[in-house]
Amino acid sequence: MQTESKHTPLFGYHEQQNAKIGDFGGYEMPLWYPTGPKKEHLAVIQKAGIFDTSHMAAITLIGKDAFQLLQHCFSKDLNACIGLSKTPIQEGKCVYGVFLNEKGGVIDDSLVYQVGTDQFMVIVNAGMGAAVADHLKQNQGAFETTIEDLTDQLGKIDVQGPAAGKIIEKIIQNPESVLDKFPYFNFKGYFNADASAICDVKLANGVPILLSRTGYTGEFGFEIFVKKEHTVYLWDQIISAGQEYEALTCGLAARDSLRAGAVLPLSHQDIGDWPFLGHPWLFALPYDESLETFTKEFIGSQALLNLAVSEYTSAFAGYDPRKVIPGEDTEVVDESGHTIGTVLTCATDMAIDRHEDTIYSIVSEDCPHSMKFRGLSCGFIKTGIQLTVGSIVYLKGNNRKLKVEIRNDIRPARTARKAIKKML
Repeated sequence: MQTESKHTPLFGYHEQQNAKIGDFGGYEMPLWYPTGPKKEHLAVIQKAGIFDTSHMAAITLIGKDAFQLLQHCFSKDLNACIGLSKTPIQEGKCVYGVFLNEKGGVIDDSLVYQVGTDQFMVIVNAGMGAAVADHLKQNQGAFETTIEDLTDQLGKIDVQGPAAGKIIEKIIQNPESVLDKFPYFNFKGYFNADASAICDVKLANGVPILLSRTGYTGEFGFEIFVKKEHTVYLWDQIISAGQEYEALTCGLAARDSLRAGAVLPLSHQDIGDWPFLGHPWLFALPYDESLETFTKEFIGSQALLNLAVSEYTSAFAGYDPRKVIPGEDTEVVDESGHTIGTVLTCATDMAIDRHEDTIYSIVSEDCPHSMKFRGLSCGFIKTGIQLTVGSIVYLKGNNRKLKVEIRNDIRPARTARKAIKKML
């Protein structure tokens, strides 16, 4: 029996704008608009892009043991997870990690927000709200916590790109105080007026929002949460404010190519129901200084410590814009032609290219003036052998054989971590 597709509150807008619609996590979502994914991708790098991400799911945990339950289920050590000094999480901060099963496989990746002393919000992928909420409830035991799945009860809109802060300034009350001292992976406000985190953040009409300095593009920007009934108003305000900065509405194709160039994984594709080891995102695990054990026990931790790594996930960048479609007919081969793995993600980052074997971004300050940016394929592969940075392998599929280089980073000159004063 086929499940009926779901819609976000903005689906009518996407249809009116003749967006190319596709299924993602059970939701009919815009893949791109008539402007096309290339222009949408470049808008985020050079100006600003606006994304409907209301398909993402939210879960709240409220109660005196909410912290302890997350410590038991979530990969990051919430007592030592903020900054290089690894201080505890606190109100107004969020952290990236994963929920694992007992075998060390990924149920889903997530951002955990501390909203109040005994209140947390967990953001997971589309269609995963019930699964992660059930996982928390099944492992709740004696922890006194109320767990609520807010799937389809919130609106979420992302504004990403160098002009994102200027757009936000135009739609909120008291922008100078709200945007002052606002580092990466911090948030302010809350979507319930009676339960504000750190400070009130309200739209011009008084609607409360949670404003988070996060995103899934590698670029400077914000994610905005609001109660579902205010989503269309928020969207309209952002589009109106963004016109001055030539902001474009963007679909999931640009979101995919941007995150690939920023070396960010897609859950259930680049990470999934296999041991969470041998990949570029080990920072999501609570390793101690020895990098041999963890600073806490959590579900799946023992399995990870006991397992020997047998598969390795690596980031790659190609030499031209061509790409292959991941699947059973696509493989990774070494220079001798031996099959060594599979392709997980292959996208084209349209904002980068090579000059004398160095990758530059279209916004790199040291970019040679003569460069023409065609874009480069990039993404992730999984292999049975560990590949060193700089290694050359080939992706075979779709009647193509693409030469790619193993990288520890792909798109340079990313702005996600830049000081907000520089961006405003």
